[in-house]
Amino acid sequence: MIMNLFDADIALKELEDCRFSGTVSDNWSVNGNPNGGYLMAMIANAMMKKSDKKATPILTANYISRCVPGEAEITVSEIAVSGQFTRLEGRLFQEGKEKIRAFGTFALEKNDCAIERYETGAPDLAPFEKCVKMPPLPKYTLFHNLDLRLDPSCAGWMTGKTADISENRGYYGFTDGSAPDLLSLFLIIDAMPPAAFATQGITAWVPTIELSVNIRNIPRTDRLRCSLRTRFITCGLLEADGEVWDEDGNLAAISRQIAQFRKA
Repeated sequence: MIMNLFDADIALKELEDCRFSGTVSDNWSVNGNPNGGYLMAMIANAMMKKSDKKATPILTANYISRCVPGEAEITVSEIAVSGQFTRLEGRLFQEGKEKIRAFGTFALEKNDCAIERYETGAPDLAPFEKCVKMPPLPKYTLFHNLDLRLDPSCAGWMTGKTADISENRGYYGFTDGSAPDLLSLFLIIDAMPPAAFATQGITAWVPTIELSVNIRNIPRTDRLRCSLRTRFITCGLLEADGEVWDEDGNLAAISRQIAQFRKA
């Protein structure tokens, strides 16, 4: 079986004492920095290799310092195990220094869901062919391997026009045609350009401090509808709430991110 690019780039070799080695790839970078969701997917991959439960993972990662493409080591330790949940801690190191610390909760898989209630739906988007394609840019390899089509109403920041609401929304898919799976959702939900760009224009850097992602369902379609919304920018910080839906209207993942805001 031929491994797709993303799966190859999160692949890990299991060592002794709940340790894993891997290589942080430059294929999912933003301005030369490996995407935080991609790094979270590597840690989630390590956790799932040690967890007895696999369903609806919830991960919260604290980004201590910047990662770079190259060798990495991930350690996984057990926090608590119950009949319904397994809780783990994961730590990513490069050159002996801790770069990311994450906490993961994995649930016992259940086929029945007593309540399936959505009080909102997938983001309203223009037809795919009328959306604005994110161009491939040097050092932004993320958009070489993910195809983002922004809704025209929130794509003005790409040409210097700002909007009244800090929101980016659009279609996402892999350029190689790969179907999104559980681990790739960690990447996709963190791959939308910062929502603050819509109202503030392109900023120098919006580095993530903390990211929480909850996977709800495996998408049934290859193309996804995604949104990222910021409501508050204060004291040099902002929050961003993300959603990923498939085109059948199923919620795939939700996220909450805290990041620094640095005006260009």
